[in-house]
Amino acid sequence: MILGILAAPTSYAQEKEEELQPGDFEVIEVSGIRESLTKAMLTKKAASGVVDAISAEDIGKFPDTNLAESLQRITGVSIDRSQGEGSRITVRGFGPDYNVVTLNGRQMPAANIAATSASSSRSYDFANLASEGVSAVEVYKTSLASQPTGGIGSTVNLVTAKPLSNPGRKATITAKGMMDGSTETGSTITPLLSGIYSETFNDDKFGIQLIGSYQERDGGQASAETGNGWYTIKGDGGDWGSLPRDGSFTNLPGPNDVYSVPRNLAYNFDEFTRTRTNGQLTLQYAPTDTLTTTLDYTYSELETRTQRQQLSTWFNGVPAFGEYTPGTNTEGSVMGPVIYADATCCDVGLGTSDASVYNENKSIGFNVEWLASDNLTLELDYHSSTAEAGPQNDLGSDNVVSAVSFDRVLTEVDYSQDFPVMSITYADGVDGLDPSRMSTSGTSLRNSFMKSDIDQLQFRGNYYLDEGVITSIDFGITAMESKNRSAYSVAQRDTWGGYGTADDYPDDIFIQEDLPSRFDDVLGSNGADLEPFYYASNIQDLIGAISAIAAANGETISPCGTRLCMDPNYQVDRRVTETQLAAYVQANMEFEIAKRPVWISAGLRYEDTDVESTALVPQFTTIQWSGANEFNAVIDGETFTTLDGGYDHLLPSFDFKMEVQEDWYVRASYSETITRPGYADIQGGLTVNQLARFNGGTGNAGNPNLLPFESTNIDFSTEYYYGEGSYVSIGYFDKTVDNFIGSDTFVDTIFDLPTPFGGPRYNEAVNALGTDDANAVLEYLRNNFGDPVQGIRGEDPLLPITVTQAVNSDTSRSVDGFEMAVQHIFGESGFGVIVNYTTVDGDVEYDNYNTNKGEGVQNQFVLLGLSDTANAVLFYEKFGWEVRVAWNWRDQFLSATIDGNGERNPTYVEAYDQIDVNVRYEINEDLEVFVEGINVTGEYQRSIGRHPNMLMGIYDVEPRYNVGVRYSF
Repeated sequence: MILGILAAPTSYAQEKEEELQPGDFEVIEVSGIRESLTKAMLTKKAASGVVDAISAEDIGKFPDTNLAESLQRITGVSIDRSQGEGSRITVRGFGPDYNVVTLNGRQMPAANIAATSASSSRSYDFANLASEGVSAVEVYKTSLASQPTGGIGSTVNLVTAKPLSNPGRKATITAKGMMDGSTETGSTITPLLSGIYSETFNDDKFGIQLIGSYQERDGGQASAETGNGWYTIKGDGGDWGSLPRDGSFTNLPGPNDVYSVPRNLAYNFDEFTRTRTNGQLTLQYAPTDTLTTTLDYTYSELETRTQRQQLSTWFNGVPAFGEYTPGTNTEGSVMGPVIYADATCCDVGLGTSDASVYNENKSIGFNVEWLASDNLTLELDYHSSTAEAGPQNDLGSDNVVSAVSFDRVLTEVDYSQDFPVMSITYADGVDGLDPSRMSTSGTSLRNSFMKSDIDQLQFRGNYYLDEGVITSIDFGITAMESKNRSAYSVAQRDTWGGYGTADDYPDDIFIQEDLPSRFDDVLGSNGADLEPFYYASNIQDLIGAISAIAAANGETISPCGTRLCMDPNYQVDRRVTETQLAAYVQANMEFEIAKRPVWISAGLRYEDTDVESTALVPQFTTIQWSGANEFNAVIDGETFTTLDGGYDHLLPSFDFKMEVQEDWYVRASYSETITRPGYADIQGGLTVNQLARFNGGTGNAGNPNLLPFESTNIDFSTEYYYGEGSYVSIGYFDKTVDNFIGSDTFVDTIFDLPTPFGGPRYNEAVNALGTDDANAVLEYLRNNFGDPVQGIRGEDPLLPITVTQAVNSDTSRSVDGFEMAVQHIFGESGFGVIVNYTTVDGDVEYDNYNTNKGEGVQNQFVLLGLSDTANAVLFYEKFGWEVRVAWNWRDQFLSATIDGNGERNPTYVEAYDQIDVNVRYEINEDLEVFVEGINVTGEYQRSIGRHPNMLMGIYDVEPRYNVGVRYSF
């Protein structure tokens, strides 16, 4: 394993016998753990900046399905997981959007899609890229003038192998069988095949390298989610969803307590198939010893099909009875539910979905390196890269077709343990879910798309001085154009009151499935009152039945007529072009203080960015009431608007290193860095989300003149090397962030849209019925005033729209922390251990007591993703055996400040740890066999709101195992 810190340019040039050429980074490739750790330690000693690295053999030998799983072993790096696999990284508490990814020093585009909106993320998903195609990963924690801007947290450089660096013929084939017991319907054993071929010709002047990999994985995941969040209430007043004060609830809140009621609860049962294809071709030609040209093409594609079955209930703020945790009726008191029962009727949702998406990445690049003289090296590099993600068929990138039973009269949920136990009371004479009483309700087919293009030209140079304090000067210029398009549409039928009758849907399309067994690994799932079963269905069966009804009625139900499909015409369409020009210079120095060697690298980077942002802005006319709590803005035309913005920065960097005593080093670094806003933050207009609720709608407003995060970074560290392959280190870092970008909201009657809720017709219905039950009132309006039920301008009240807008904070935010690492080899025993721990603290924490409500109240500005992390690796290597046990832990962190209903509520991801195991045996120098285990203890993940009992999501994750063989020839 290689796990160490690489040097900034020229820092190693005058040290030790194994010299690093100035401007290069050494990638150590070894076969044994002990040898690799010793070489990593020497690299760490030589470093001036803080750059952690992992070599290709390290990635290949870890029990990791992708690069993110390996990166989590690095001090200060933690990861987010998707479908049980590593996806995105957080470095020193700064989340995925604060880290920039480069491939061989080239800035890479990223494409992300969201479930129910257009994505605004710039983050890179490491799940797209197989580890076999990468020879090394470098994580720059301190900035250099030569690096691209955008990463406050880090810059991650993916290094691919080059044939001329490995002369001769080399080839490797790896075959794995992945065993994943989480799937209920897929194959429990799926293949992974990879191969590398590299050869040089013509006296090693020409080289070719071809890398390919193919992986399939079938898996599943059971989860429970409060996807629409919790409605937060302060005190004992009469807000929506307030607890009744008639003795039906234990531990009622006092005037100074804060509590929340859930909006829904869903049990989800996912089955997915992931197919990852990667390929890379590299051609090199070195006609002379001073000139090397490289042409490379890299391709990756990840195709994911996810099928979901769901049992869900919606809570419309009708609390019936229950119990909350005791409050203190003092400032800071937040109460959570123990038992919550809601009398909302009547539907039990049995949603099904089947969505296939792709994420495709292409990059072609050309590089020329020229040793112009003994003192001057010049390099010209160009690449054109594209990332694209979207749906694979007309069912969209995300969808739901909801079967339904309308027999619910009460729902009770036990939140006292990790798992929320839901029990449903059905109408008299109905004994639970019954296929003969099922039909369908609403449907929603979403079309989310993103494409990013980057064209980048870089000119770099290094000039080396033969004498004097300054040993070399690095310089360069960069021109880059980045284009991003993120778009979204939804084809939604708001027939939530039911479509057709139960007789229109054959009973045999609903298949009964056991529910408790799907959560048998989760604490609390053995509750006696848990619903005993749910009904699964095939989405095509439901679509077929719906289409038959539509055809019989002569009804158009989607852009495809009587057949359900997504809408290919986007309702949200954001297009951003960022043009960046940059120039840098850096001086590298070596001298002595008190007869002890000192190395300094000091640089300055200037960068100018112009932003052109265009957005599609729909025009709305009124609000239509289509379901009990479903309101839609009616679209009447659309137009594009364009706004411009820009900014420039002068960014200094400084690295200092001194060997104060033999094998004892101290370091200090200073730099200024930026992270650019998300794409939604700088969109060229104001858009309103089509789906609204009775109490208002939501929208988003952009600002292309929004300034980026600006961070001032300070690092101090020291390490002592006390034996062969053994050392101890500790470091302190501080980041002060200005122009903090957070989400704020304001309420306005955008477009002056009238809503029928609360108008004179609504009041007439309430008076006539003697109830404000939403279903009853809506039915009255349809019967007496016609369908659809829409707001009338000049008669009905205007719908308030809560608009979310990114704003720059006037105050600074500070993040600091410590990184500690110990690496020790126990002599010739074959045993060794690596332990690291990172603490991260911010000067502002999210205040769970603050409801963020009230006129003029802004949302809280808090940095997401801050958490402590730790790793421990115990290994043994001797007699051809290699055994590693790796433990990874991440503490609780704040992941969001806006919930699934668009309201200002926090989401925390609770502390999580995982154990991975790797055992391999080298049969001979060409052949080895191995077994890898991921999350061998089957830990599950959980997220919460303001209180531990306010569940946001719990996700059951099963262990996975790989058995394989690797042959080299």
